[in-house]
Amino acid sequence: MLDLIILSLHFFICFLISVAIWRGAKDVDLHSSSTGTAEMQPDGLILIGKEDDIKRSQRITAKVNGREIVVFYHEGKFHAMDSRCYHEGGPLCLGEIEDINGQACIICPWHKFKITLETGEGLYEGINPLEPSPTPQWQSKGVKQRIHKVTIDNGNVYVSPPDLSVSFDSDYFADKYKNSGDLAMEK
Repeated sequence: MLDLIILSLHFFICFLISVAIWRGAKDVDLHSSSTGTAEMQPDGLILIGKEDDIKRSQRITAKVNGREIVVFYHEGKFHAMDSRCYHEGGPLCLGEIEDINGQACIICPWHKFKITLETGEGLYEGINPLEPSPTPQWQSKGVKQRIHKVTIDNGNVYVSPPDLSVSFDSDYFADKYKNSGDLAMEK
């Protein structure tokens, strides 16, 4: 009986944490006149928001030409990528950032896939079965998640529009959720 109570309490706490994370993410629709701050610049860069606001919130989601992206501020650097995980479309804006083998990675909240913030590379822990006593080592799956170049100018954060001539695994889910209503919340 005690196990059931502990398990129920655990699920309730997880639910509360997910609601807190969900409510903490700030969404910007770049084509909505109600925001007033997001706009396409003459040089093609897209204004996401104020540098100080994003530093405070640590992350922000936005739509760039209907495509969901998430901008993270982590350890003094800005990173932007498609907001949907390349694996099954999980909302990366709700994921935790962890250091894995010296690289900052976002952990997808749905299936715990690890993606480097810097390059969009998928990581996994594997072993070499031919070794006498194999030890798990972090390995690369290659670049799976589309990243977007971030530019800081005059206290504003901008992203470059995606170069769609090169495809990434995350493009499938970026297209699937392209014009959905709620940023990063639908399954």
